Amino acid sequence: MKDKRILYVSSEVVPYLPETEISSMSFEAPRLVNQQGGQIRIFMPRYGNINERRHQLHEVIRLSGINLVINDLDMPLIIKVASIPKERIQVYFIDNDEYFKRKATLTDEDGNLFADNDERAIFFAKGVIETVKKLNWSPDIIHVHGWLASLLPIYLKEYYKDEPLFNESKIVTSVYNQSFDNTLNKDMFNKVKFDNLDEGAIQVLEEPSYVNLMKIAIDYSDALIVGSESIPKELETYLEASNKPVLEYKSKDEFGEAYKTFFNTSVLS
Repeated sequence: MKDKRILYVSSEVVPYLPETEISSMSFEAPRLVNQQGGQIRIFMPRYGNINERRHQLHEVIRLSGINLVINDLDMPLIIKVASIPKERIQVYFIDNDEYFKRKATLTDEDGNLFADNDERAIFFAKGVIETVKKLNWSPDIIHVHGWLASLLPIYLKEYYKDEPLFNESKIVTSVYNQSFDNTLNKDMFNKVKFDNLDEGAIQVLEEPSYVNLMKIAIDYSDALIVGSESIPKELETYLEASNKPVLEYKSKDEFGEAYKTFFNTSVLS
């Protein structure tokens, strides 16, 4: 992976959040590429339960300060950055007081999804792309992890389709079993439609379930990775029917060589 530029976009990354399949792989995969001489950037949301002092987050003024329009409202984008100790890996955090100040990630203390998770997903997707534009950094591969990041593929290929920086970028989405019950806000379809995305492509968001969010990510990705030993049967079938390169599940101990081969032969060929 020497000299390859890979952008990792994840809903969670260790050591900033507890270890899960997603947070662990969102650290291990970029670390491997970094050790092999690749160039990486990692983006995640700056949830309010991330200890900024302990992890030494600081705002990057030159990247902050633009407003993103979410459902006809201007929402200020704040960018923070930190370094993972001993790894010399920088992580960029997408922040906004309205969406990410609360001291939790995706659910309240009773385990209920936050009502604005749909808007947070839109803000995260746009925020990542706008920041990478400001960095003027053109990734060879964009690797997406977690359902909060699942709108990035469609936004990149529809909303930002005329952005030359991403002309050659390939999108890979890892599909995990880390889902949620019920649905996000039922008005999500209209909020995404507000950005003039293809209505047919986003029709499934009239029922914004975990499976339907991932279906949109699959539709707009160039290749897919099965990130959990078992994933919902409906997504298994959808992956098989996608006619796109799919890398079957590999454990944390064995993924290295498989990812490297997959990226070089199936994604970038």
